[in-house]
Amino acid sequence: MIPFTPPGVYPPQEDTALLADALSDEPLPPGADVLDVGTGTGALALDAARQGSRVTAVDVSWRAAWAARVNARLAGLPVRVRRGNLFAPVRGQSFDLILANPPYVPAPAEAGRPRGAARAWNAGPDGRLVLDRICHEAPALLRPGGVLLIVHSALSGPDHTLLRLRAAGMKATVVRRRRIPFGRVLSARRDWLHERGMLSPADETEELVVVRAERP
Repeated sequence: MIPFTPPGVYPPQEDTALLADALSDEPLPPGADVLDVGTGTGALALDAARQGSRVTAVDVSWRAAWAARVNARLAGLPVRVRRGNLFAPVRGQSFDLILANPPYVPAPAEAGRPRGAARAWNAGPDGRLVLDRICHEAPALLRPGGVLLIVHSALSGPDHTLLRLRAAGMKATVVRRRRIPFGRVLSARRDWLHERGMLSPADETEELVVVRAERP
């Protein structure tokens, strides 16, 4: 079933599906505490709840938080939804698994700070406006043996993600890769990305990756 997606909320797409595939491989015991940060419609939070986990979903957008609550109620699943900026609503808590599908599309400097619906994809000139925060802050919220699963475009530097997570003491590796056609946003920025050397003129697809990082 396609989740209820009001205007202005990021709909589940290929990145959501790729992260859901990685989630399905995690051997979570019943009652595991899971955090879905940047939940959007709550699609991944619902997948985790169906596995018997206790799920908290967070999004900075009030529309997204509302959509996630509606979808949890329609599915009859006990997902706790909080509105707030990244990890702010769950300070002092810890989790067995953190799921993250953050904004990761590189954006020209003149785009300014992301606003409105663009907060779901615009992520600064290198695409790491939120990724670096997650790499820095997520490890402290994981219990020993806890796992972070994060999806983003190869344009946003998976090697940089791995380096940052390993520097934080995590065991990190890429566990999923998938090439997909350019979407609307990347298609509109193709020339700019080419000028910056992030794409070649022949590129028609981008690669998505899922990074898995485990706290020892």
